[in-house]
Amino acid sequence: MNTQTSSNSSNIYSILSKIQRLRVSDGEIKPVLDGCSTTSQLLILIWSQLGDFDNLEYAWWLRREKEKLASKGITIRAVGIGDRNSGIKFCEYTGFPAEWLFVDEKAEIHKLLGLYRGLSVQFPILSTSQKAWLNLMLMCAGIGSPGTLKEVFRGYRGDKKAPQLIANEEFVRNTPLPPIKGSFFKAAGGEGFQRPFELATLRLRNMTEVLSNWSTYVPDSSYLTQRGGTFLFDSQSNLIYEHRDCGILGFAENMSNPLSFLQ
Repeated sequence: MNTQTSSNSSNIYSILSKIQRLRVSDGEIKPVLDGCSTTSQLLILIWSQLGDFDNLEYAWWLRREKEKLASKGITIRAVGIGDRNSGIKFCEYTGFPAEWLFVDEKAEIHKLLGLYRGLSVQFPILSTSQKAWLNLMLMCAGIGSPGTLKEVFRGYRGDKKAPQLIANEEFVRNTPLPPIKGSFFKAAGGEGFQRPFELATLRLRNMTEVLSNWSTYVPDSSYLTQRGGTFLFDSQSNLIYEHRDCGILGFAENMSNPLSFLQ
């Protein structure tokens, strides 16, 4: 189990089992663990704002590894900060199944689980939203967000410990740049691993998507700094793994392969 555990780890399943939230697929208020009573493993993702780049990247990895997840019989549920429109937009862009996603408009689950609220320096006169924005900018600079700058740089320089992210014949579109073919990265650094600028290009696509639809993804900017967490339970509802995000671009213990904890 990840060493980032809390004093109430043994109670996490109990907390989650009592919570109901709006399900994105049908707009109904349902238990977050609805339909999860019989599963070999249960993966619960407590996400930050659905417009947070971390979550779009996390969903990309889940889609990439969907066959592995299915073969292991893993049931997935996610709760993100936002409203139903946020959830619908998120699922349309990422391909994350809407029936797996719930929304928590006030980040109440995050508080119950003791997840890191992010940097919260109090600036006189500024509104709650303005404070959140300023704290977010400081976190992007690595203040109160350990590992963020290192992870940003990894996206540009490449990572031989990470798998190749873009196939040679694939095109990356919908960025401010012209469409980029995967073979470009092969020419720049080789293949079979994460090449220089490869991850940064995918992150640029995510950034373009969110900024183009900001008010939909982030209906309330008060929770911009709130971080999330990952919780994995076995068939007996025992917590067998957890990761609590400690900063921006810190949604996994192993960012080179965020789902490696499932191996």
